Amino acid sequence: MAAALVPPPQFADASFASYRPDPDYPSQAEVRDTVEAFVASSPAEAPRRGLFGRRKPAADTTAKSGVYLDGGFGVGKTHLLAAAYHAASGRKTFGTFIEYTALVGALGFQGTIDLLRGTALVCIDEFELDDPGDTMVMTRLIKELSESGTRFAATSNTPPGALGEGRFAAQDFLREIQAMSDRFDTLRIDGLDYRRRAVDESARVVTDVPGSLPEGAVTLDDFRSVVDHLGSVHPSKYVALVEDLDAVGLTDVQPFTDQTDALRWVALVDRLYDGQVRIVASGTPLDQVYPESMLGGGYRKKYLRAASRVVALSRA
Repeated sequence: MAAALVPPPQFADASFASYRPDPDYPSQAEVRDTVEAFVASSPAEAPRRGLFGRRKPAADTTAKSGVYLDGGFGVGKTHLLAAAYHAASGRKTFGTFIEYTALVGALGFQGTIDLLRGTALVCIDEFELDDPGDTMVMTRLIKELSESGTRFAATSNTPPGALGEGRFAAQDFLREIQAMSDRFDTLRIDGLDYRRRAVDESARVVTDVPGSLPEGAVTLDDFRSVVDHLGSVHPSKYVALVEDLDAVGLTDVQPFTDQTDALRWVALVDRLYDGQVRIVASGTPLDQVYPESMLGGGYRKKYLRAASRVVALSRA
């Protein structure tokens, strides 16, 4: 699991130079330059320990230990995160939020700290706090590592102070969320979804899925059976499900009626997108599988991100 903490293949060559900011949204170029400067800068000296293990105050108590890229989907946040990873010197890791929480689940909290201690830069993509347990784990992880000198770069569709809104009683964990967000310099990226800049299209639907699949390593399954299978596999293992695939075929796609199923599908779409695995599907267009009742809830941005990604993958 630790060896897999690197950018996905589509971002293997991502750099600040290859990022193409939209000229209509100056914040994209500004954030690119800010992140590049952050990575190139020397980290602040980690607080030293005094007698009995107590930490001596750092010289600059206002210094931030990370940058947090906040913006809608499709504005290039992951590209910039991968560029930061490639440009950083020293030991570094890159993973999604769910991969880091899965690491804690596998190694335990202290085991994860021991593994990551000494890392110069930890990159966290798709930062989400969907339950109080994750809130506490990530808060403690960031606190422990930042105090030993590790720096962070993270992306999300939600500002750090608003993580968890609409999904659990965020006010009960405000102190933990605030303590975490105070460690980041939040950078707002505006813009349109680059996957839909040219034309606003829906996900492609075919009538003959087997006959439309390309050559290579492909799968063919009923959509419902795939969704049911996801319930028996931990989301951290989804990457193994799609590894080395060229395309997946899905028949009889139907709208979701259960939010848990919908969220599992979102997690799979993220892994398919990381691997640039083409989707060939029949039935309901895959960007239209979320009913209004779901789109009006706290997971709206997750669903819209997944909808954007399946449009790109079905029209690849």
